[in-house]
Amino acid sequence: MSHSGWWPAYDHPDDLAAIESIPLTERGLPASNYELLTRAAELWPERTALITLPEAARWREPVRRTYATLLADVHRTANLLHELGVRRGDAVALLAPNCDELITAVQAAQLAGIAAPINPGLSVDHIRELLRRSGARVLIAAGPELDANAWVTARELAGAGAVDIVLALRPTGAAEAVALPPLEGVRVAHLTAAAAGCDESCFTGTVPAADDLAALFHTGGTTGTPKLAAHTHANEVANAWMMAANSVLDDDSTIFAGLPLFHVNALVVTVLAPLFRGQSVVWAGPLGYRDPVVYAEFWKIVEHYRIAAMSAVPTVYSVLAHCPVDADISSLRACMVGASMLPAAVRSGFESHTGVALVEGYGLTEATCASARGFVGASRPGAVGQRMPYQRITAMRVADDGWTELPPGETGALVISGPTVFAGYVTGRDESGYRLDGLGALRDGRLDTGDLGRIDDDGFVYLTGRVKDLIIRGGHNIDPALIEDALLAHPAVTGAAAVACPDIHSGEIPVAYVTVAADAQVRADELRVWAAQRVAEPAAAPKAVTVVDALPVTAVGKPYKLALRADAARRVAGDALSGVAGVAHVDGLVEDGAVIVVVSVKQGGDREAVGEVLDRYPLTWRTEEVS
Repeated sequence: MSHSGWWPAYDHPDDLAAIESIPLTERGLPASNYELLTRAAELWPERTALITLPEAARWREPVRRTYATLLADVHRTANLLHELGVRRGDAVALLAPNCDELITAVQAAQLAGIAAPINPGLSVDHIRELLRRSGARVLIAAGPELDANAWVTARELAGAGAVDIVLALRPTGAAEAVALPPLEGVRVAHLTAAAAGCDESCFTGTVPAADDLAALFHTGGTTGTPKLAAHTHANEVANAWMMAANSVLDDDSTIFAGLPLFHVNALVVTVLAPLFRGQSVVWAGPLGYRDPVVYAEFWKIVEHYRIAAMSAVPTVYSVLAHCPVDADISSLRACMVGASMLPAAVRSGFESHTGVALVEGYGLTEATCASARGFVGASRPGAVGQRMPYQRITAMRVADDGWTELPPGETGALVISGPTVFAGYVTGRDESGYRLDGLGALRDGRLDTGDLGRIDDDGFVYLTGRVKDLIIRGGHNIDPALIEDALLAHPAVTGAAAVACPDIHSGEIPVAYVTVAADAQVRADELRVWAAQRVAEPAAAPKAVTVVDALPVTAVGKPYKLALRADAARRVAGDALSGVAGVAHVDGLVEDGAVIVVVSVKQGGDREAVGEVLDRYPLTWRTEEVS
């Protein structure tokens, strides 16, 4: 099929059937990310591919690269990695905030071997374990000028023998490099300088095939060491095409990128998808959306670069809804939001403030990136979007003896099948390559997402919670979404999360945490009564509501309910121990995915009484002596 067949009409829910009338295998998509990049450089060699900002405050001083230059830089870097011994089945770890060189490095790692991006914010122990699992012996890391903390971590890991080679990245647009201190037994060099003499015309190694692994992305990391999810080139190319096949945008659209490249959204949505259409991408500075200056300057950036689309988490749009629109933002057409629940107040606040619609999406690392998306001008209230072409999403009753598909409208475990389902988690490595295992999430090519939801007749997805977030009160299952929806209906509430709290009699009882509008005059007990009057079943009424400044999220913006469960356990244990002699304070911690109550007892305190009290509760606890 000609490439003109890549772009069917796709701006309305009714377009899905027509798109899927042509099998994906007949659309002639590139076999790999490298083939996709090569095609872009051949079609649009002089078109601007990347506009990378050194930092938000210097948004008028970008580094620009054309598609031809980008391909040449990827060739040089991939050939350096090949010279260093990286082959098709070898991982290259990347540990850095976003910068111009990192965009090249990720693509070069996928060309020479397999990219393994790592969040620099993880603990050193977690990073070491991810390096061990991936088998990476080459680490591309932020140099001291770009991120001093990441550089210290990289040197510590190298000094401990975790890697053999460290290639340092420099800030975008930086001047002459400073010398890097040597490290005994480890090759240390600046990446761009080391690659300068390598061939830029082609890759000298074996180019990847569709079924080859392209990347190992770690999951959110809320339960112990994050898992490593393996993506093939076919996974990423297919998902990138699904994102690019968006009739709201055209070949001249400019995309804004503010999410970190250790997140699949940044790779698929803002690196790979634009390659299909030769679009330009404006990359924020190293802090991305975490830079306060981004918000102060954002609308000017949109006007200056004529930004047409962006992708962010709800908290970003919540902040932007309060930033005065001091520029012409008429170019902005697609504001995509995902990773966590979108509160109604955030949607209405942003849309009324800017006149631009928010388009929800749904996805997860194990399904490459995106599996459902909404439409500008064709919203479906309560839905996170319609399933994307060639991905099948069904609600299932999941049991040990099998999966049973539920009819439209019934709530069950959401299961995804299709070309974006990942190859599995890395569980080991031997002479034949990585050992991959679905670890219970995969069955016959189908992915159990762990999410609860329902699907309507048109393929729209409605999330109701996480299977593991179910609150089990005396054997009765309570969906947290029932409580959260009731609280979010209150005009002062901007966010809500319901979790299980340990209880002597029922095992678990529901409690809730909420955020409220800055000028709200509402008490927690009022919200508890409000929810109790509106939940469908009395057992689901929250026993307590706590107002917090912000609901906890992971590094990639997903809700982190374990932290709230730990806080709930701390409060219960603290109240129960209020009369026990010698108790200094009580903490609730998350350790390896489990909630632990830690009781600090003064010397001579009554530890036996602590045990007598806490053993009555369904929780894990320990004591520590303090002076």
